[in-house]
Amino acid sequence: MPDLHARMAPRVRRLTTEVVARCESEVSFYRELPKDILDEEVSRSVAAVLGLLLRTLREDDVLGAGDLTELIAWSARRAEERVPLEAALTAYLIGAEVWWRALAETAEHEQLVEAGVNLLECLRSAVPAVAIAHLQAQEDIRSEEGKVRRALVTALLSGQPHQELAEAARVTVAPAYEVLRIRFTTALPTARRTVRLVQAALDAHTGTPVLTALDHTGGVALLPGGLDLPALVTRVAEATDQPVVATTASAAEPGLIPEAAEEAGRVMSVVQRLGRPPGLYRFDDVLVEYQLARPGGGLARLAAKLDPLNGHPHLVDTLRAFVNRGHNRRRTAQDLHIHRNTLDYRLRRVTALTGLDLMVPAEARLLAAALTARDLS
Repeated sequence: MPDLHARMAPRVRRLTTEVVARCESEVSFYRELPKDILDEEVSRSVAAVLGLLLRTLREDDVLGAGDLTELIAWSARRAEERVPLEAALTAYLIGAEVWWRALAETAEHEQLVEAGVNLLECLRSAVPAVAIAHLQAQEDIRSEEGKVRRALVTALLSGQPHQELAEAARVTVAPAYEVLRIRFTTALPTARRTVRLVQAALDAHTGTPVLTALDHTGGVALLPGGLDLPALVTRVAEATDQPVVATTASAAEPGLIPEAAEEAGRVMSVVQRLGRPPGLYRFDDVLVEYQLARPGGGLARLAAKLDPLNGHPHLVDTLRAFVNRGHNRRRTAQDLHIHRNTLDYRLRRVTALTGLDLMVPAEARLLAAALTARDLS
């Protein structure tokens, strides 16, 4: 169709302007680009694609291997420039529509059918190649950015210089953080899926990409202040369908992140040793237990207060339930699925064997501390 090619060639410049204008009008990504980028880089790309379509009117080979290679290279560059895939594909479809309308105005009926078939064949070859190239380039970028972000998290957690890594990762380091440690009650088998789910839950709750170091057992997240952390932990548990134990500590500035991470780690150690239920814990929540866990002879002497119960594990369980329920007899009996009279009998047996009366506040506190010391031992 040399004559159609000759009639369409002078229209390419005007059609390029029309495609660019429609992209700017209809696609938010292009609408936010500076005017000089639209007039230069975007226009050059559109003109090049329309040039390929123009060539199909003169040559039998619709899109050769060299053409596809060029399209793939363009797509990779667009991905590296952070052009969203949906924006890139929409631009191709807008270009195809503008080209088709121009063909309809210019071509004879017989030519229009052949030119339309050529256009569809171009799209059939180009769109999958463009999409695959774009996605691959995005994956490469995310992989590289992920490495830099992980290096940034490592630097922040260890107190190492982080400014250059933050710039490379395109991350603005916040003036203060909540350091959150997460542990699943059971290790999940699919690490990559678990990390994605947790990361998505954290990002959605905070409204911003969260710096994390995660695996299938849990990990660390650096969170901005002012968040509803209990709700966040609940969201992570729901996203992974797993009970979550979490501990947190505040860092008033980035340089204090290592100290906060260490504190959250110590709290996690105490919580796990005591077998505390899922939820969020701070240092103050286990302050007494943490102090009891410090090395020394006092812990062993405290734990020995319950030695008389060694042959009566059901009495130890009853005492633990009673302490956990704040000495509420009704709720303790419900938890243990026993009658109140049975509970009272067991508590009297604890008193008789240990010589410590749960009705005496000082002795009740000593029994509770002894129970904690026993669990920590």
